[in-house]
Amino acid sequence: MEVIRYSREFKIQLVREAEEEGKCPWRVSRKYKVGASTLMRWVRELGVGKHGKVIRVEKAGEMDEASRLRKELRRVKEALADAHVELALEKAYLEVACEELNQTTEDFKKKRAGGRRTKR
Repeated sequence: MEVIRYSREFKIQLVREAEEEGKCPWRVSRKYKVGASTLMRWVRELGVGKHGKVIRVEKAGEMDEASRLRKELRRVKEALADAHVELALEKAYLEVACEELNQTTEDFKKKRAGGRRTKR
């Protein structure tokens, strides 16, 4: 099997072409008759990270911030669930109270929403 050595300029040219908007690296590899895995290795080594593995480096404070935000989100979801339960209970109590007063909930709400009205 014959080993082919490519120049760095050629590799960079293919990587740039593979990273262009709308270009597929596999099509570029077929166009230049280079193995797809070889081109992807070049992209990882020489590219800007568009197609290769991207390593994200976080500071200690950023990791703590993400954990804090997850905990806060969990607390907010629990508070929202509690509010929904309280609202459902209030509706149920209102229906029971209206049944005992022989009144519909709509009539009760209309009377309470109006409040005091005074003529001037």
